Amino acid sequence: MTIAALEALSFGLERLALAAAVAGHRLVLLTSDRTVYRHELAAMPDGVLDVVDTDTTDPAAVRRALAALPDLAGLVNTTDTWSVPAADLAAELGLPGPDPAAVRVLRDKALVRQRLHAAGLSRGTATGDLGAVELPAVLKDSAGTSSRAVWIVHDESGLRAALAEAASGRAGLKGRLFAEPFLAGPLYSAETLSWKGETRLLGVASRLTSRSPAVREEGAAFPVALPPDERETVARWVAEVLAAAGHDRGFAHVEYVHTAHGPEVVEINRRIGGALIGEALCRSLGADVYDALVETTLGRRPSLMDGPLAAPFEGPAVAFVLVYPDRPGTLTGWQGLDGLAAFPGKVEWYPVRAPGDTVTDLGDQRGCTGMVLAEAATAELAQHRAWCAATTVRPLMADG
Repeated sequence: MTIAALEALSFGLERLALAAAVAGHRLVLLTSDRTVYRHELAAMPDGVLDVVDTDTTDPAAVRRALAALPDLAGLVNTTDTWSVPAADLAAELGLPGPDPAAVRVLRDKALVRQRLHAAGLSRGTATGDLGAVELPAVLKDSAGTSSRAVWIVHDESGLRAALAEAASGRAGLKGRLFAEPFLAGPLYSAETLSWKGETRLLGVASRLTSRSPAVREEGAAFPVALPPDERETVARWVAEVLAAAGHDRGFAHVEYVHTAHGPEVVEINRRIGGALIGEALCRSLGADVYDALVETTLGRRPSLMDGPLAAPFEGPAVAFVLVYPDRPGTLTGWQGLDGLAAFPGKVEWYPVRAPGDTVTDLGDQRGCTGMVLAEAATAELAQHRAWCAATTVRPLMADG
């Protein structure tokens, strides 16, 4: 039997392929660009993954590729960009999968905010009337990904600049521009798993972002050691949020700000968290979360909904830091990688780019050239270790 992946997150593909094999299935990746997965493909064990090169933006081409697969049992999707096409195709082919209408709601950040506000789960709502924005505010692309096309504006001059950049076309909007209230407080993400409306909080990750107006992710650590009462509060709250947004099965990565009034959603992604969140979950929880991804893809209640998780401080905490160049150009390599082994925390390097790649966008995650990962007994210590090690890695750039 075969499980097809319509594209995937840059990391986690090997774990997903092995989880499919354990379940007695072969994973086939449909992709338009193998280079996105070069780190994973280079380390992939033989015989667990097939790659089919096809234009994944062309529904007809994807249908032909799926029709050629033997005994197709499931269609897995771990990305935001392909979540709606994957849901539509699963329904069309009679495969297990989420309600396509619910997936469309979650891909519309403005609609999600409006639903949460109507349900009393968000103090503010979204507006498309950009001539009457109450400041401070956040301007977003309703269908954006990877922190692209996000502007934090505190005054009228900042608002004018953001609107001008959005109107210029340089931001590459995928949906429509809208505004929502600025949320003051630290940023976290709740990592969850749901089945038939029941949601389990797997843990909370801390998030570090840049100070520039174009919000760029700098790092994350998991699991945050929340006080028991706060963890219970977050667990109840995120279950209510996902129910109101219409998410009732599979993983969700819910970014939120813990404001003076409690948690407030930033955005909901119906997938495992990106970057190295999946790796952090596996290491810290003492469970392979990709087994649960395969089970939900096949229409089965995931065992992770019920099984025990590692107690606090039992599994290692994990943190990672994204490494960006200081200027655009052509990446020729990195300085400092050979010194990472000297740092505590079992430090590892995960390349995102390869020498020869051109890096043009430094304002969001597209500028990331690689990530430094470290372990420790707590998320705080792991973050310190990862950050310290990452400061010694320098991308080498040539004009290009």
